Amino acid sequence: MLVILGGLYIVFALGHTFVPGVEDEPLGTDIAMAIIVGIPGFVLLYGGYRLPETDIRPEVYSVIVEWCLGGIGVMVGLLGLVALAAELRNPVQNILILTAIGSVAGFAAGTHNARTKTRELELEETIERLEASNERLEQFAYAASHDLQEPLRMVSSYLQLVERRAELSGETEEFLEYAVDGADRMREMIDGLLAYSRVDSRGSPLEPVDLDTVFEGVLEDMQLTIEECDAEVTSDSLPEVRGDAGQLRQLFQNLLDNAIEYRGESTPRIHVSAERTNSTWEVSVHDDGIGIAPDDQERVFDVFQRLHGREEHPGSGIGLALAERIVERHGGEIWVDSEPGDGSTFSFTLPAVNAQ
Repeated sequence: MLVILGGLYIVFALGHTFVPGVEDEPLGTDIAMAIIVGIPGFVLLYGGYRLPETDIRPEVYSVIVEWCLGGIGVMVGLLGLVALAAELRNPVQNILILTAIGSVAGFAAGTHNARTKTRELELEETIERLEASNERLEQFAYAASHDLQEPLRMVSSYLQLVERRAELSGETEEFLEYAVDGADRMREMIDGLLAYSRVDSRGSPLEPVDLDTVFEGVLEDMQLTIEECDAEVTSDSLPEVRGDAGQLRQLFQNLLDNAIEYRGESTPRIHVSAERTNSTWEVSVHDDGIGIAPDDQERVFDVFQRLHGREEHPGSGIGLALAERIVERHGGEIWVDSEPGDGSTFSFTLPAVNAQ
């Protein structure tokens, strides 16, 4: 349609100029009229011909045509209003000029709109592919964890049975302990990966959550751990946010576990505070532990990244990665400010309840 419409304007422009007797106008006026009508015609002809070579998808070509015809319709309507008010001296020439200008303006606007719709379609398809990929990865993670848990449990159980019933030398018993510990750690890592992969798909809808209530529940769950190391855990009054209460509980527990595990030689002191920043709350968990070197502060949020050996600090190496995933699901960010020997402050943002 664009090629045909452009060709018609070029034919009309040439015909009006070079065919004798079409209009009784000076030659200069005819040439000017031919240029005004012919250039839009050439734009439509060339644009329509090159359209398949652009990044615009074929299913949105109709958008360009609609805008082009809409521009013509607007100009015809304006011309009709003018004709009602006054007699037009040369209606054919006026129609050609105005509709040609309207069509090329519509073509430009339609092309822009079609490119926007193309990007929207591509984004939707990318999102669909990512969702399908995430679903497949989640299914794989679940199947892997489910299928691997039982063999690992069986290996660990039989090794412990051999250790209890058989008369073993000190070295053999040590080897068995290593094997049991390895199976247990593998099972812990699989559980962590499963939890990490299901943050988005298995989470509850975000709704108003009282962080004070969530934090009190975490302290109750960790009471024995806190008492064993004689930790001092305090908090300011915490706000109400939009979130998943279960995941926020896991977030606080992971950060408190981390603060207790990497405590210094003195009694660990942990303080939780919150500060409003525009439409979000910035929550901070401060400890006086061993701290983190500046070069390692981003790496601590990677899966299975450990800064210390298992002999010094046991764990699966997925706690902070899971914390980051939970915060991201809530639309926030998490970071750490720390210096070796001066403790660490883990801060994260959560949406306020009344945030738009």
